[in-house]
Amino acid sequence: MAAVGICCSRFVGRMSRCKPMVSEDGDGPQLSRCLSALDLVALGVGSTLGAGVYVLAGAVARNNSGPAIVLSFFIAAASSVLAGLCYAEFGARAPKAGSAYLYSYLTVGELCAFVTGWNLILSYVIGTSSVSRAWSATFDGIFGGAISSWMVSVAPMNLSGLAPYPDALAVIIIMLLSGVLSFGVAESALITKIFTAINVLVIVFVMVAGLVMGDPANWDIDPNVVLNNTNMTITVDNLGVGGFLPFGVVGMLAGAATCFYAFVGFDCIATTGEEVKNPQRAIPLAIIVSLLICFVAYFGVSAALTLLMPYYLLDEESPIPAAFQYVGWDPARYLVAVGSLCALSTSLLGSMFPLPRVVFAMARDGLLFRWLSRVSKRHTPVAATLSSGALAALMALLFELKELVEMMSIGTLSAYSLVSVCVLILRYRMDEDEERFVDHEQEEEEEQRGGMVLMDLLNPKSAEPTKTTSRRAELSILTATLAIVVFCIFTAVCHKPLASGTIWAAIIAALLLVTVFAATMLVWRQPQSQASLAFKDISKSCGRDMNETWWTGWVPLLPFLPVVSMLVNMYLMVQLDSGTWTKFAVWMIAGFAIYFAYGMWHSSEELNQRRHSAKELRSPVSSASATLPSEPLDSDIN
Repeated sequence: MAAVGICCSRFVGRMSRCKPMVSEDGDGPQLSRCLSALDLVALGVGSTLGAGVYVLAGAVARNNSGPAIVLSFFIAAASSVLAGLCYAEFGARAPKAGSAYLYSYLTVGELCAFVTGWNLILSYVIGTSSVSRAWSATFDGIFGGAISSWMVSVAPMNLSGLAPYPDALAVIIIMLLSGVLSFGVAESALITKIFTAINVLVIVFVMVAGLVMGDPANWDIDPNVVLNNTNMTITVDNLGVGGFLPFGVVGMLAGAATCFYAFVGFDCIATTGEEVKNPQRAIPLAIIVSLLICFVAYFGVSAALTLLMPYYLLDEESPIPAAFQYVGWDPARYLVAVGSLCALSTSLLGSMFPLPRVVFAMARDGLLFRWLSRVSKRHTPVAATLSSGALAALMALLFELKELVEMMSIGTLSAYSLVSVCVLILRYRMDEDEERFVDHEQEEEEEQRGGMVLMDLLNPKSAEPTKTTSRRAELSILTATLAIVVFCIFTAVCHKPLASGTIWAAIIAALLLVTVFAATMLVWRQPQSQASLAFKDISKSCGRDMNETWWTGWVPLLPFLPVVSMLVNMYLMVQLDSGTWTKFAVWMIAGFAIYFAYGMWHSSEELNQRRHSAKELRSPVSSASATLPSEPLDSDIN
């Protein structure tokens, strides 16, 4: 039984081991630092401000929010900023490739990091495939659908679950951009800036047209009165009551939940940490600026649309061309078509750019096959780029991805939530450099006093994190996270009792929220780390002294803001249907098979542990130890 217990303990230890901020023997292949803050802003805006700006505003305004869609986008942007600030802080603290995967590996553990990276791969692959098919459909639409008609006649696919025809055009655009990304990151950044600039100019034109040609009376109109007087017929069953809030506050909030996904994509900036000249300043600045630009664009386009024509007449498929036609500017639809293609192109690049970086980071750490971490002479992750591009191209060629797109939300929202948790853990964790100078007698005294005196929990004596306060904070963070998960699941399962005001349901929900609040308050009372965001391991690669004092953190109102971010993200996750979760479970089963069969035994941390164990065996001076090879595991690394 003792042997079984030891084996189980080692097994759990492997899954929970964390990656050090600075590796003892380096991280393996390195990427080239050549991106500026402007490059990151263009990447973030291009990835976030995709084709949704040309479609989403019309659908949400018509069916959910009406003119109050401007408030829906404001709420959605505010929610995205919560996650954006967490990404900004970690992007500055850990300027390496991998984004949320790396952050979780540094703070939570190996298994959780693998799950996060595996989810990100799913999100980016589906995103790349779906956007490429949308690009193909938009390009085909310019020629009146001639390409798709020809493909259906030549190579029809009449199997369930597959697309009507193999989308060869989507494959071509994916492989073309994969080649550009493999050639060099600077060249792909230049293309992104050009397409993003064109897209932004078209959006500015739409916003100005709304101000010039729009009628403020469209924000205060009764659709039922208008339709009765004009004998018009439309297909919307519920037109609302008119005015600025035709569907009420509930409709506006429902629109905000949909609009939230319009801001998904800024996290691709965090994957560039290893390729930015000055990551500690550029990454946080780019995330905040790109979110601000996207909010202004979505806000302006939605305001322009609802001013140009009544919200209930908006076209759900192509609202902007329909709005221009409504005011007599029909030729403007050609300009919108150009902007839409540019938006799709930058959105596609935004999905393809972070995908190989996550694969590269996981392969470099040994959690995926190490050959995927090979880089070119120009220091681009060529193996990961071409292999991930081939996978996305295969999915775009064969599958109709409408049913799979919601799976993107699970991966993205889970990554957002985990980054919030990681920020909390890191800000309240004892600094690695300070741990060597701990007064152990003082630690033992604190532990004894902390176990007996409640006031010591709320008023720690130390101004810096200690082992005791770090353990308290981590336990409280875990408690708050579990309470949030249970609360979100409970509200999804018992939404009817809660809506009807059933007492037992309200009491349970209230107790869970009280638990979250109490745990958050306990975290708040613990001392935060005051370590700067500079790290010695990147000073040489950045070409400048990075050991200057910089912000101790980008996330304000700790720990409350990350907790609210977790609550919002997890609530949105549980709103997805059971079919989406079933497909997600299949994907996760495949991922666990890879981790437990390969990643757990070939990770860099596993090899380091084996190497340290071998050194300990060789340390006694004996003839037996002398027979051991000096590097017993080099073959495993290769």
